[in-house]
Amino acid sequence: MKKLLIPSMLVLTLLISACGKNEATPEGNSSTPKEETSEFVTYESETGPVDVPANPQRVILLSGFTGNVIKLGVNVVGVDVWSKTNPTFAEELKDVEEVSDESLEKIIELEPDLIIGLSNIKNVDKLSEIAPTVTYTWGKLDYLAQHVEIGKLLNKEAEAQAWVDDFKTRVEAAGDEIRAKIGEDATVSVIESYGKDLYVFGDNFARGTEILYQGLKLKMPEKVKEVAAESGYYALSAEVLPEYAGDYILLSKYSDADTAYQETDTYKNIPAVKNNQVFEMEGQGASFSDPVTLEKHFEFITKSFLGN
Repeated sequence: MKKLLIPSMLVLTLLISACGKNEATPEGNSSTPKEETSEFVTYESETGPVDVPANPQRVILLSGFTGNVIKLGVNVVGVDVWSKTNPTFAEELKDVEEVSDESLEKIIELEPDLIIGLSNIKNVDKLSEIAPTVTYTWGKLDYLAQHVEIGKLLNKEAEAQAWVDDFKTRVEAAGDEIRAKIGEDATVSVIESYGKDLYVFGDNFARGTEILYQGLKLKMPEKVKEVAAESGYYALSAEVLPEYAGDYILLSKYSDADTAYQETDTYKNIPAVKNNQVFEMEGQGASFSDPVTLEKHFEFITKSFLGN
């Protein structure tokens, strides 16, 4: 995609032009009329104070955090391609525009009052001229603290904290029940089949890892700890897969993954496979760790281990 270089005056001109259009609005969530408000608050972001709307009405998300905003009931008008194609958000985002950090003209047309993205997005200065822009460094906060922080940004901190407290309570209770059933020493591996590649994951790389290892307090195989503790993931071949397999395996599998390895004797002879203790999870969308995705993964994991 050709990189757009829009100087400040052009941004201002386009904004004035957009504001002067008639009342016709796009379809879906983005059709929510922009509520004019002069009330702003100062949010202390990673990069310094940013004046943001006290009650944002038209949010654009450029790199994740979509489920956080949806969970808090704030209107979304534009999202990144990964969020747009995530089946978990299919209903909520069906009429929401796909945007990127380079589609500045489209973003202007959507008239956002707040833009959120990761710290590595492009054109932050230009985006900040369109609407207050707040970025976060991936992994700086844990998956639950991140939700509370976004709650602060959206003036929904109490709601965010309430969900976190409730989620932690439910996960802790489920962890006690699961460990009582499978044994305190039973190990679980999280493996992903993506294209022709296989990966194993640590305790903070989405795909249910935070729930399994941090929340439910299930054990990770020592071999996995050795390779994935720092990086969060490790690529491996099908031939060595048994070395990283726990007593139980959560297998995140993309619909277009090459699954020939599952037909080999190497795979079929893994104890977890022979004991029917492999739980296959949809890979598409599994790389998110927001509340909407976490609830989906928690339901899948509890049903897999407990059957209820």
